[in-house]
Amino acid sequence: MAVKMLPKKMAGAILPGNSSVEMKEFDVPKPGHGQVLIQTKATTICGSDIRCIYREHVGKGPEGYIPGMVAGHEPCGLIVEEGEGLRRFKKGDRVIVYHISGCGVCNDCRRGYYISCKSKFRQAYGWQRNGGMAPYILAEEKDLIALPDELTYKDGAQVACGFGTVYEAIEKIGISGNDAVLVTGLGPVGLAALMLAKALGANQLIGVEMNDYRIDLAKKLGLVDHVFKPGENTLDEILEVTKGHGVERAIDASANDAGRQLAIRATREWGKIAFVGEGGTCTFNPSPDIIHGQKTIYGSWVTSLWRMEELVERLVRWNIHPEDLITDEFSIERAGEAYKLMAGGQCGKVAVVFGSQDER
Repeated sequence: MAVKMLPKKMAGAILPGNSSVEMKEFDVPKPGHGQVLIQTKATTICGSDIRCIYREHVGKGPEGYIPGMVAGHEPCGLIVEEGEGLRRFKKGDRVIVYHISGCGVCNDCRRGYYISCKSKFRQAYGWQRNGGMAPYILAEEKDLIALPDELTYKDGAQVACGFGTVYEAIEKIGISGNDAVLVTGLGPVGLAALMLAKALGANQLIGVEMNDYRIDLAKKLGLVDHVFKPGENTLDEILEVTKGHGVERAIDASANDAGRQLAIRATREWGKIAFVGEGGTCTFNPSPDIIHGQKTIYGSWVTSLWRMEELVERLVRWNIHPEDLITDEFSIERAGEAYKLMAGGQCGKVAVVFGSQDER
């Protein structure tokens, strides 16, 4: 059998910060010790890419984008070349890239939370090192999560950030068949929250969203029992469908002050709330809103390596596919269209896909 030669050059998408995408030529990298070269199969676009990079470069620290880096921090693909010293993964393995490469030796990294690594050696794919908006991506073996055969590459790209983030929040607040669940903000992260809450058996699913497209998408996918637009009467509407009690669990994915207030006030006594949406503010009255109701608010930022591994195992067991939230797909040559659509919000999740999704 003839050996398939890898190309020497590739085109990758970079984000100048003026609501545009530029294509730039890069060398196809060679993996060093402890590294692999991955043939990218799918990379999805995250809201943080739009918020911090696409429109303008406003991110600092962990969210600081180095101009000229290949964008895309939600990649999934196939290992096509091995560096020396690999301990687990090999050529031919299907993998998700956990999108932060931590130093590996600080306390946060040893807990599996590369996202919280504060070392100068921390680099996020698509931010401070080249990401998944190119046909090949160089990754550290320690950053990889095995993609089960039952899941698609597009499923894996969704897990790389959005679904992993939501799963972490859900595990913090705990969701089961005992619970009515409210999700404020039904962008891709909010829709993922509903999908996972449904899989966990939540007995009532309530969404709040102002975008008609995303309201219709949530209904079409069967992810909500009730969905309301934000307004003066939204809290009363939620209380009405919960028989005056409110929900046991709430997740805010809106990053909006009013959305966060609603998540808090629509949660019943002893309930739990997770804030997942990035940015914005929150104004509430501690005594009536939190203290007197014995409520708990959790902040939740991405997830850990071990929880992401646990999530892919459970996705197979639950027989659910995160790719169901992908409404639009583009080739890398049309990356500009993909980012523009995602920035406009008239979509679910947007993916850039590469070549055959069945190739192994």
